[in-house]
Amino acid sequence: MIYILADDLGYGDLGCYGQQIIHTPRIDRMAREGIRFTNHYSGSTVCAPSRCTLMTGLNTGHARVRGNANVPLRPEDITVAELLKEAGYATALVGKWGLGEAGSTGTPNKQGFDYFYGYLNQIRAHNSYPDYLWRNDQQIPLDNEIEIIQHSYAKGVGSVAREKKTHSHDLFTSEALNFIESNQDSSFFLYLAYTIPHANNEGIPMGEIGMEVPALGMYKDKDWPEAQKAHAAMITYLDKDVGIILDKLQSLGIDERTLVIFTSDNGPHAEGGADPEFFDSNGPLKGMKRDLFEGGIRIPMIAWWPGKIDPETESDHISAFWDFLPTACEIAGVEYTGNTDGISFLPAMLGADQKTHDHLYWEFMELGGCQAVRQGNWKAVKYGMTGSIDVPMQLFDLNN
Repeated sequence: MIYILADDLGYGDLGCYGQQIIHTPRIDRMAREGIRFTNHYSGSTVCAPSRCTLMTGLNTGHARVRGNANVPLRPEDITVAELLKEAGYATALVGKWGLGEAGSTGTPNKQGFDYFYGYLNQIRAHNSYPDYLWRNDQQIPLDNEIEIIQHSYAKGVGSVAREKKTHSHDLFTSEALNFIESNQDSSFFLYLAYTIPHANNEGIPMGEIGMEVPALGMYKDKDWPEAQKAHAAMITYLDKDVGIILDKLQSLGIDERTLVIFTSDNGPHAEGGADPEFFDSNGPLKGMKRDLFEGGIRIPMIAWWPGKIDPETESDHISAFWDFLPTACEIAGVEYTGNTDGISFLPAMLGADQKTHDHLYWEFMELGGCQAVRQGNWKAVKYGMTGSIDVPMQLFDLNN
């Protein structure tokens, strides 16, 4: 199993979900060769809580992390990686973690991953040209020169690259390919948590854009703002490497026994000069990152499994990040008796009868606190959970 997670990629940022300007040929091909979900939701509207729900199978009414503060997972928090490791899978995380700093109980190697390479801190992960990355519990120096700055709202440490030589995304793809090749003869779970197209929002100098991509490529000569060129280039850059991963599986002859899921951790952002309206990044949906409206949490999800998933299929099954844990367990033959808010979506992927949720629930403990629930085609959103002013609940018929 390979789970590829983009960072701040919107519902409308891919050609297979209606994007008209940004080129995503490999992900679009992945969708044609597999199944595209139209009612899939992230765990939250920002990074850390969303990833917590993915790992633990609990929604943000029950999960440990409900905002973007540096809150580590605890020893008693059961992750999908732990369950798969116990079932004999080799487990690896490559990319962005955000659920436990060095020395805490929440580091990847303490939460079920045999191997980790990437960023522990989600604030440092905003810089694609870091001075070091982690390999398990060791810092691995890189040849980038950066300036360290303090990020106030999350009390994390951010950075700005001054001399850019090595882009972390390239390292992540290389590490992922090495792990796949090394484990091609066994069962493995690779959580490939890429960090683009997220911006670097920490102290970008005046006049510079906050999106870091090695080259603007086909967008270089477009008559667009520089930030929009960079945003499009990052998505096409991501698309290329998703194709490289799929090609690797086929070249090794293990594609028909490997499930690959591609999705995003929340809706599109308006950071580092990005403008979601420029590319219609949320498609037909209302809102963006930090909203619990549809644009903040409904995301693309594509599943690819040659010989198992019928090509050119689409599912309107209503699902969310916390469904991945029971899905992975069902595939691996693991009987999980712990607490979960999830329902396996394996039947939906295989075209079988699918059990459905009574409802999906979110709460986000920033910006005064907000809640949302979806039940069938009804969606309720409530802001002002923690304030003294009672903000009316908003109720939507998603069909209209």
